[in-house]
Amino acid sequence: MRLSFRILFVATLVIAMAGIGIGDNNYNYNHNHNHNNDDSNDGGGLRFGFYSWSCPQAETVVKNITWNRVGENPALAAKLLRLHFHDCFVEGCDGSVLLDSTPGNTAEKDAIPNLTLGGFDVIDEIKAQLEQVCPGVVSCADVVALSARDAVSYQYQHDLWPVFTGRRDGSISKSSEALANLPSPFADIGTLKQNFAIKGLSVFDLVVLSGAHTIGIGHCAVVVARLYNFTGKGDTDPSLDPSYASFLKTKCPPNFNPSTTLEMDPNSALSFDTHYYQTVKDHMGLFESDAELLSDPVTSSFVNILQNPHSFFPDFARSMVKMGDIGVRTGQTGQIRKNCHVIN
Repeated sequence: MRLSFRILFVATLVIAMAGIGIGDNNYNYNHNHNHNNDDSNDGGGLRFGFYSWSCPQAETVVKNITWNRVGENPALAAKLLRLHFHDCFVEGCDGSVLLDSTPGNTAEKDAIPNLTLGGFDVIDEIKAQLEQVCPGVVSCADVVALSARDAVSYQYQHDLWPVFTGRRDGSISKSSEALANLPSPFADIGTLKQNFAIKGLSVFDLVVLSGAHTIGIGHCAVVVARLYNFTGKGDTDPSLDPSYASFLKTKCPPNFNPSTTLEMDPNSALSFDTHYYQTVKDHMGLFESDAELLSDPVTSSFVNILQNPHSFFPDFARSMVKMGDIGVRTGQTGQIRKNCHVIN
């Protein structure tokens, strides 16, 4: 079983990296999954092709809708990837980020860090189609995981990482848990390491997954303190490139417009590539958490390594598989929501 997994994973990466190439890599993938191609709910964990019998068209439905939507709006790639991150870091990868608030509970999606999340309409469209072809079979959590992969992969027209399926949906969604578990854009490197370690992710995973900031946008609220009052004395963060800081001040004056957007990776915010790491090295990382990657000799060395696409792409694939396994509910645990917004 272990050998078959390695063959499967390598084969998937070879396909995913066609035209990009894979270089030597010293970071071994050590992750256990049961890869029987059946969908019996025996609690055996996530599997490759979990729906191959119960809903063989499931992954095709997800990919077709996701690719159509990202083709129309490339910015959705970052939104769907971020949705997957924010789902997994709170209550595990269980679709809890999709649940709506109720009169007696403020859900994750209404926590301050999640107010700028997007892509919910894409998830809804996919789930509605799946409920027509395979009612009550495919979880919202798996839709989130698959659509994130497919959205990012659209640029290359092939899968950039394998997605193991069989997640079931959770029933708990609390805004307080989002605040407590999501890594902050203002966090220092020590806090970031702790945030990731609690989820079973390594320091290398931290730097690899930060590479997701190569696509997407941020807002002035996360950067104004760096520009105007970094240490409480009306100063600018000295780690920011001065020219870049001046540019950001033109976009985000002290009385900034909350709707103003900033590219996470300047001039490359719609291209999933390794440019983010050069941006960080050039002291143009938008978040304090981006800049913090250079404050530690270990994470700084990883930034250098991951500038090479031959390292980044396969390493990102491995780290995404690990992240996608955080706190998953399988077997008889959890449920398969009929509507991703509410528990059954």
